[in-house]
Amino acid sequence: MSVKIRLQRHGKKGKPFYWIVAADARAKRDGRYLEKIGTYNPNVNPAIIDLNIDKAVEWLQNGAQPTDTAKNILSYKGAMLKNHLVGGIRKGALTQEQADAKFAAWVEAKAVKISDKEAGLSKAQSDAKAAALAAEKAVNEARIEAAKPVVEEVAEVVEEVAEAAPETIDEAQEKAAE
Repeated sequence: MSVKIRLQRHGKKGKPFYWIVAADARAKRDGRYLEKIGTYNPNVNPAIIDLNIDKAVEWLQNGAQPTDTAKNILSYKGAMLKNHLVGGIRKGALTQEQADAKFAAWVEAKAVKISDKEAGLSKAQSDAKAAALAAEKAVNEARIEAAKPVVEEVAEVVEEVAEAAPETIDEAQEKAAE
């Protein structure tokens, strides 16, 4: 039986959510699987990947072949590196402590890259909001400037009417009596 590590689609239309599973290669995409080893949510930026690295390495050591997308996800989370390091330990090229140190250093560097990306995305989002606010202010100021002559004309007309109109009710009654 040939085993594949692949994605199994869940979620609703237009909002995919994937399980990362080890499944028989003959099984349908969303069909029977042997073990669920993680989840992948591509709907957010950066994507949320929850992966049991030890289970993934165990399946890789047992000969499971990841699909292209699953391989990219496993590489992103470090399962492929850990599999490589376990192979080096088995061959005697390095010790368990050395492998753990290399993997921990890689995980730390990856965490820094991810946090930098999140910071860049939040900065870009705040810059976009600031630019939109500045554009809205410019449009509002232009609208106010365009309306100024009309407001001045209305003010002049109101002044003329006020000058022509009697100042008090008593004056109006006197003019009516005349």
